[in-house]
Amino acid sequence: MTEEASFPNLEDLNGQEGDKFRVVKDLFAGTVGGIAQVLVGQPFDTTKVRLQSDTTGQYKSTVDVIKKLIKNEGMLAFYKGTLTPLIGVGACVSIQFSVNEYMKRNVFSGSAHLNNSQYYLSGVASGLANSVLASPIEHVRIRLQTQLTGNLGPLDIIKKIYSNNGVSGLMRGLIPTAVREGHGMGMYFLTFEYLVKRDTLKNKIQRKEIPGWRLCLYGAAAGYAMWFTVYPADIVKSRLQTDNLTNPEYKSLKDCIGKIYKANGVGGFFKGFAPTILRAAPANAATFYAFELTMRLLG
Repeated sequence: MTEEASFPNLEDLNGQEGDKFRVVKDLFAGTVGGIAQVLVGQPFDTTKVRLQSDTTGQYKSTVDVIKKLIKNEGMLAFYKGTLTPLIGVGACVSIQFSVNEYMKRNVFSGSAHLNNSQYYLSGVASGLANSVLASPIEHVRIRLQTQLTGNLGPLDIIKKIYSNNGVSGLMRGLIPTAVREGHGMGMYFLTFEYLVKRDTLKNKIQRKEIPGWRLCLYGAAAGYAMWFTVYPADIVKSRLQTDNLTNPEYKSLKDCIGKIYKANGVGGFFKGFAPTILRAAPANAATFYAFELTMRLLG
């Protein structure tokens, strides 16, 4: 994608410049988008996490995970830990979208037209801001998704992590989360905004006139752009966050990366990639569609 100096600003398309409730609308619409993302993507995410965290060879493939989940734990196992992401991911996505919108609207307000670099940097800022919240939320979520016995709830998991490792335990995996969120959100929002702007210019329409099915396609493309560029960081994060609390296998981030490579080579950093890519299209299509539709309804 090349930078296009002719791209108009987001505010020119939405007609919402000067709206004193804009931040509140961004946060609310982002929350709706996050809830949509969880409801659509949770089964794929549970499958991905089971593959990523499998260090014993229990699961042979994506299909094997699905079969064993259904056989041993039932269909509802795909939605293990859903309450945490419904609350947490809703908050995370609201931060992502609101910071992204703030960056475009205020930080780069001196630009008559936003370019691709500015879209990318807006996304990076949104991802870094979100990573501080996303790291502990995903840590709890992953612990819930990978428990094979018992029925611990989110508060039980939080207490267990805190009692063993304190606040640093809850924040375990922050660095790979920040890498994934920063660059990932940069690619995510850059891709979506590029496609939206191209559509508005090519068809001479406003943003609000883009049909829902095209918004879904652009959201799906944004999801692919993110995951194809940051997946190894997500693997490292998942390994750190599913490690034994009392006798951890990984002593540091570097140790985790080294052991993954030693055990499985480069392929070890792409374990569980199939369900992630299968999830990317529907989950992110739902996210952006829900966000854009909510913003249109809010006016």
